Amino acid sequence: MTYRIKGLDPARFADTAALIAGGAIRKMAEPSDSYPCRVTLADAEPGETVILLNYLSADVDTPFRATHAIYIREGAKTAPVYDNAVPAYLDSRPLSLRGFGLDGMIHDAAVAEPGGADAGIRALLDRPEVSYVDVHHAAYGCFLARADRA
Repeated sequence: MTYRIKGLDPARFADTAALIAGGAIRKMAEPSDSYPCRVTLADAEPGETVILLNYLSADVDTPFRATHAIYIREGAKTAPVYDNAVPAYLDSRPLSLRGFGLDGMIHDAAVAEPGGADAGIRALLDRPEVSYVDVHHAAYGCFLARADRA
């Protein structure tokens, strides 16, 4: 099964002042791996400025509609694309994988330990009713990425 993961559109987050006016928070990344940027699909480096904001990750008209906090590197300009591969920041964390259908319902889910993201995504996408997989941090619940069937 082939899939694609791409960073969020940086244009959505370009106006930092508007994001902060809407409740986002500017923070400085500290030495740890806990500041994953959803645009660049990589952890922010210590000392980088990140924006913490609420993001609608499951924009579906079902009970599975979901929002959660995410980090964006301030000034992030490039959203990479990964075909049949996962960004390194996904393989460094325990993950909750949620297999959604076009009906906006979760049809299957799994937990992937560090290093297991690719296999977990492929296993869910092997199910014909699963159209995409939302990837979340298993402990914190934050949305990390979406793997779309390619």
